[in-house]
Amino acid sequence: MQDLKIALIQADLVWEDPEANLHRFREKIDRVPAGVHLIVLPEMFSTGFSMSPARLAHQVDGQTVGWMKDRSRETGAHLTGSLIIEEKGHFYNRLFWVTPDGGEYRYDKKHLFRYAGEEKVYSPGDGHLLVRCHGWKIRPFICYDLRFPIWTRNLNNAYDAAIFVANWPRRRASHWKTLLKARAIENQCYVAGVNRVGVDGNGYTYSGDTCIIDPTGRLVAGMSHKEAMVADIFSAEALNGCRKNFPAWMDADDHMVIR
Repeated sequence: MQDLKIALIQADLVWEDPEANLHRFREKIDRVPAGVHLIVLPEMFSTGFSMSPARLAHQVDGQTVGWMKDRSRETGAHLTGSLIIEEKGHFYNRLFWVTPDGGEYRYDKKHLFRYAGEEKVYSPGDGHLLVRCHGWKIRPFICYDLRFPIWTRNLNNAYDAAIFVANWPRRRASHWKTLLKARAIENQCYVAGVNRVGVDGNGYTYSGDTCIIDPTGRLVAGMSHKEAMVADIFSAEALNGCRKNFPAWMDADDHMVIR
């Protein structure tokens, strides 16, 4: 395993306007430093966190997924982020992970945000995704998944890094920061959280706080409240050292104990 170079793009999203957002993200991706292995975009990066999927949904073989593949091929980097997807009469908050050679992987958001009524219009996923990138095993999640430690549990070091793409409002920013650190510490892995900034069409404000956290819970990079790119590395030496020198993962429960 070698160090993984990662770029997280924190942006203000144009409400329910895929064309405008794709144009903006193309400009931002064009500024990603050479040699980056993974580029991460926020949750529902083409629309904002909208509850109008019938009007905004993309198709699994449509232009937007093709746009992601084009950007991945051009940069030579893996690219991921979530979109509103319609498939077989159902709507999903679906993360796509595409690779420079045309590979495509999918993860449907497991935990739908009841506070916003997401469960009323979207269907939940029922399985994890594990992707290999530059020798790293990476598990992606979407926003509200962050609150559920059983779903994000890293048994026997199944993954080396967790990615959370989000539209996480400023009013709960303290939860975002605390939970990202908790997930890194308890799972002894790197964590990257990618959030948006700005104000959405419902009047909710987003403070960003996109960041990278190492397996000890230390903030490596990020936490800006404006449009920004957070580019840094996941250190293989730091990850392996943490797991070797403090092997708490070896004593983890392999099931839930109920009394």
